[in-house]
Amino acid sequence: VQLQAFGGGMVQAGASLRLSCAASGLSFSSYAVSWFRQAPGKERQFVAIISVSGGTTDYADSMKGRFTISRDNAKNTVYLQMNSLKPEDTTVYYCAAKLYYWDYVRQGGYEYWGQGTLVTVSS
Repeated sequence: VQLQAFGGGMVQAGASLRLSCAASGLSFSSYAVSWFRQAPGKERQFVAIISVSGGTTDYADSMKGRFTISRDNAKNTVYLQMNSLKPEDTTVYYCAAKLYYWDYVRQGGYEYWGQGTLVTVSS
């Protein structure tokens, strides 16, 4: 089982990036998928989650209106579209999959994690 996050990079403030989380080795369409981020020395922070069907999403308050999570189950991929990026969005972003769409803000309870992808936003 593997979740692979990619799409990070270095952009200027106000720019956009789209992160992807590609899954293999699991029934991807059976899992809700979240994005987290973690800055050095800080706890991993919930960013967004999308339900199995893609019909339900939730976001951390600071990301609402700027970030959009979506999924393509045919491609076993979840996306995080990030617009109006700010320097404080600079950090490593992780995707994670869990069977149930509940208690998803805390990082415990996720069955699978991908490696991180670094996003750097310069001012």
